[in-house]
Amino acid sequence: MQRPATRSKSKMTSSDLRRDNEILHFSLQDALPQGHIMALNPKFGTLSYLSYESDRLLMIAQEQFTGTEMSVLLPLLEMFPYYCPYEVLYASFYNGSVSKENVEESREKLDQALEEGLWDQEMRPIRDALSRTRIKLRKFGIDISSILATGYILMVASMPRPIIKPREIEREAIVL
Repeated sequence: MQRPATRSKSKMTSSDLRRDNEILHFSLQDALPQGHIMALNPKFGTLSYLSYESDRLLMIAQEQFTGTEMSVLLPLLEMFPYYCPYEVLYASFYNGSVSKENVEESREKLDQALEEGLWDQEMRPIRDALSRTRIKLRKFGIDISSILATGYILMVASMPRPIIKPREIEREAIVL
């Protein structure tokens, strides 16, 4: 009887720990108002829309994304304001990372699927993940648009409403 191969757990280095705790920040190339930023924690799959007003940092919106949703969200955020090609999404979705080699392999696989008439079948899991991600991004005033025969692009539609009201607004509401 064959024994399954096991990987031994190595000690975490400080650089691994920093990578796990790294929060990525996206200003979306000035598509957001000044003082607004999106913060993505890849480890926990949490995307937060933050605004710095006066001396306070306000959380306007926050959403939790699954690993599958993160695999399509991250390349879209990184490519903004440009479109994200199908092969980049495919590489991220199936390999968990985007490297030149992964993208080239993904391009070849997608070209082969197109020739064999299996394009829709090959892209369906990615489209499903994009659909779920699109729903969650609505809270941020962001949409994912399809570009025919090319890929997908993030579109900033509107500014989201704060989920936490500043105390000044709450005080004014009480006085009135």
